[in-house]
Amino acid sequence: MPEPRQRWPLAPRELDEPHPSRLREDHPDRAEILARHAEALRDGTPGYLDPSSGLFVLSAGFLAKRGFCCTRGCRHCPYVT
Repeated sequence: MPEPRQRWPLAPRELDEPHPSRLREDHPDRAEILARHAEALRDGTPGYLDPSSGLFVLSAGFLAKRGFCCTRGCRHCPYVT
């Protein structure tokens, strides 16, 4: 039987604060993105629809519960330092 994955340590920042390399300060939809992300965190939903692309974006809360980084460059990855 395979050994379960070991949980990764979270980055030293709040879950509602994305890493600057994943969401620039000057992104034109930053305020709307952060509002939608905050709503997903508050409601405990896995993510939200990106206002620019319409793609589904996973929340930091969902990713933190998963326990590890997938290395795919998630906008709200709670493991990126």
